[in-house]
Formats: sequence, structure tokens, C-alpha cells
Amino acid sequence: SPSSVCEVPPSSSPARPSNMKLVVLNLALLFTGASAFVAGPARPVPKTIARMNPTDAPAAAEAASAEDAAGVVYDPTDGAGAPMTRNNNGALWLPQRARPRRNRKSEAMRSMVRENYVSPSHFIYPLFIHEDDDEVHEIPSMPDCFRHTLPSMMKEIEEAWSYGVRSFILFPKVPDELKTNYAEECYNPTGIVPRALAMIKAKFPDSIVCTDIALDPYSDQGHDGVVKDGRILNDETIGQLCKQAVCQARAGSDVVAPSDMMDGRVKAIRDALDSEGFTEVSILAYTAKYASAYYGPFRDALDSHPGFGDKKTYQQDPANSREALIEARLDVAEGADMLMVKPGLPYLDIIKSLKDNTDVPVAAYHVSGEYAMLKAAVEKGWLDEKSVALETLLCFRRAGADVILTYYAKQAAKWLQEDGIY
Repeated sequence: SPSSVCEVPPSSSPARPSNMKLVVLNLALLFTGASAFVAGPARPVPKTIARMNPTDAPAAAEAASAEDAAGVVYDPTDGAGAPMTRNNNGALWLPQRARPRRNRKSEAMRSMVRENYVSPSHFIYPLFIHEDDDEVHEIPSMPDCFRHTLPSMMKEIEEAWSYGVRSFILFPKVPDELKTNYAEECYNPTGIVPRALAMIKAKFPDSIVCTDIALDPYSDQGHDGVVKDGRILNDETIGQLCKQAVCQARAGSDVVAPSDMMDGRVKAIRDALDSEGFTEVSILAYTAKYASAYYGPFRDALDSHPGFGDKKTYQQDPANSREALIEARLDVAEGADMLMVKPGLPYLDIIKSLKDNTDVPVAAYHVSGEYAMLKAAVEKGWLDEKSVALETLLCFRRAGADVILTYYAKQAAKWLQEDGIY
């Protein structure tokens, strides 16, 4: 064999350890094996493992993972599906180009892009007038609203003028002894409304004075029309309304506002005014006047609650919206210069509908019930009056109202002036 291979002689055998080494080795093995059976401190068996079925294993793994993650703050930039990342400066960044808040970042920016605004020029201020006595009477269901004498009416208009309000509408409380079924007092040239008109136009010739065309303040039946056998007569009522409109135009009314809801009354009134030479007197038609429960405080102010029944045979059903478009198209065709929606706040959809479907200015009446609700909440301390009133008026504008009849006219104009807006 080659010399590089070392062979063991056949007679040789493996070396055996000495007897002492064998004893040591056996003792070591004995003690090492025994230590595996020595009981250590007891460890609780996890609940998720005790008596676990094989099908429970995934849920147990999830629970264990949740326990491991407890106390770890989530990083929205880490892991699969992270919703955010970091920009070049290391700041959190949601990759998004469109950010509408940029147009709201400051008052200057908000003012620049504001779609709608409210100013005193948008207001018509309703005023209640009476001659029962020489006193000014607060209306209990309408806090801060009054039945004015003619002198106090003039003071109220002067104060409103100082805040920028230029338009007014008059509503008379008529003594019971002057009320009749045919409401003849409504066209008395020496009645309270013609005299009030003359006073206002003499002192404030640049005012816009509107007058209500309706029979209910003058009716002993408490309805907007002539009554016969429990029915409201349409055409006979319109004859009286024409007389009333001409009487008020002669006294100086700039805008007549028929609120009666008789069919065809706008055409008849327009023809009556034109035939008497009042072609420049405007008609603000109560186009969508609903048979609403929001009128209660107004009727308190004028003592004009219906003497029987209700007004549902001539005022619109609150459930209907398309009906308002029928009325609007008729009123425009008959010569209305402006259209009104009444009530206002619960009928913002009707305001928008008229705005979108007609080409004449739209007015909203912020009615007595709406006003009274705000006042009641304010008295309870539940609402901030200034904020909620101005927001309400702005809502009318956003819905499409060009003009707002509101009992807040003077106060809102004062707030706007104090804020340096107008």
C-alpha cells in the first residue's frame, strides 16, 4: 500500500477509557437526565390554548398578535396599505391635490369667494299699525314687535333708516266696528293705511313702501275673501281687491302685494292699476302662500284669525311643491313683478324652485311663527340670537331669495352695521 496511508495492525484494538473516567461519565449522565424532571415555577396555561380545538388556532393567533401589539402607537405611514406618507420635508402628507379648505383659510379668502351675502337692502320690514288708542302695544307672541301708532311708526322707520333699511310693508289692525263681509274699509281713502302711506312718503320719499292687498284685516269673517254660504267667493273678492289696490296706489304705495290667493287676481289688479295710470306701481304677488300653522302670532297681532274653518280652499297645501310652479307661471304671465314664498324657512325648496324656474325676483317671508320660535329659544338661553338670526337670513339668500320680509330687519341691519359690514 502507498506509504501515505497509515494502517492499524490487525492485532490492535480501540483504546478503552480508564475505570475512573467511566464512573465520572455515568454520574454526569445520571444527574443531567434527572434535572429534566425537576419541577420549576408553575406557568399559567394561556386561556386561548387551554382545551383548544384545532379550528380555534387562527383566532388564537390573532388574539396573541393583538396582545403583542397592545400599547404600540399606530404609525399611519407604516405597513401595507398605509393611508399616509411623508413629504420632502419629512412631514405627514396625504397625497391629495384638491383641498377645499384652501378657500376657507382666512376671513379675507372666505369673503373673496363668498357666494351669498345679506345686507339691509335685501330687507322689507313689516310694521303693524293701529288706532285703537294712543299706546304702542308689544305683541306677546312676538317679542320686540309692536303695534305702532302712526307717530311711533314714523319713529321706527326713522331708526330703521339709520341702519340702512329702506323698504317697509304695512299691516293694519282694524277696529271690529269697521269690519264687514265685503271689507269696504280696505278702500277708504281716509283709512289708516292711506294716511300712513302719505306720512311716510312725505318724510321719507326715497323709501319703498309696500301694502298688503287682502280683505282679512277688514273682514268680519276673518277670511281673505267675501264669504257666502260658508264659501270664499273668488271673483267677487277680486273686485274688492282691485278697489283696494287703486286706493293704495293713489295714496303713494310703491308696491302692492296681493296675499289673498284668489285665482286671476294678479291680472285684474295689474289692469286696474294700469287703467288708472299707475303703470309704475309694482306687484309683489304672494305666489306660493301655504295654508301654514306658522301664521299664528301674525294673526294675534292683527286680530285676524278665521271666523270659521280654515283657509285651505285658497291657500296652498303644504304637501305640494309642483303646485307652486303652476301659481308662479300664472302670476308672471298675469303681470307680477316679483313672487313671494310664505312661510320661508320650512319652504326653502320652494324658494329655490321658483328661482330656478322663473326670471323675476323672488321674495321670502320670514313669518311670525319662525320669528317667535327663535325668540323663544333665545329667551331660554338655548341659542345665540345674533348668530342664528343672521344665519337664517343668509339661508334665504342661499336658497335664491332676492328679498326677505323679516321682523328682524332693523335689528339685523344694526348688527351688520356694528360689525362694519354695511
